[in-house]
Amino acid sequence: MKLAVTGKGGVGKTTFSALLASSLKKDGRNVTAIDADPDSNLAACLGHPDPGSIRPLIELKDLIEERTGVKPGTTGGMFQLNPFVEDIPEKYSVELGGVRLLVAGAVKKGGAGCYCPENAMVRALVSHMLLDPDTDLVLDMEAGIEHLSRGTIHSVDHLVIVLEPSNRSIETAQRIKTLAAEVGIKSIKCVGNKIREEKDIEFLKDSLPDFEFVGFLPYDEGLRAADMAGRSAAGASETVEKKMEGIVKMLSEE
Repeated sequence: MKLAVTGKGGVGKTTFSALLASSLKKDGRNVTAIDADPDSNLAACLGHPDPGSIRPLIELKDLIEERTGVKPGTTGGMFQLNPFVEDIPEKYSVELGGVRLLVAGAVKKGGAGCYCPENAMVRALVSHMLLDPDTDLVLDMEAGIEHLSRGTIHSVDHLVIVLEPSNRSIETAQRIKTLAAEVGIKSIKCVGNKIREEKDIEFLKDSLPDFEFVGFLPYDEGLRAADMAGRSAAGASETVEKKMEGIVKMLSEE
């Protein structure tokens, strides 16, 4: 499966991405996770002892220049839009709990020089991984779809929106759905997170009647403790593990 995960900041999107990648690996799959959110740290959620030691791909200036033919930071001129990236997952990933992790870094947005060699390489890498038939991909994204182009959008099985029971989280989900429709994403799934009581589930369902929920995760002290201790989210809560198994099953059956 190819799964892109998004949602408002603070809803637990990155923790969910780590749990999702770990659950897929537990299911016997070959899993790669890409941290494409500059405001998150998927490595920490997967239990890396020193997340800051991982250099984001966007900062590997020599590599970017080698593959695109242009020095990063350069504006204007011609550069390779489809650079060679097939060896990057093997050479620049770290393995955490059996999950292969790549950290993309902060990709520039439109208006800030989105057509640049840095973006070209990261986009080519994402496209390559989306088209790899032997790998399950978990793409931890920003609250948007900047890393997905019209040329590869059909390769994403599901765009998963993580929400918490709040009006701002719901508003973000509605904006994401609108953006997704504009580029042709057909399968949008939701996961309710930080659920404390049944009323939270009812609130989310009532607020988003046209959205499909594939599961709900409880607010869990085990996950909070793991985060504070710098341990992997995987295995931190038996209750959450069971819920994740159900979510993976639902996504697989769609």
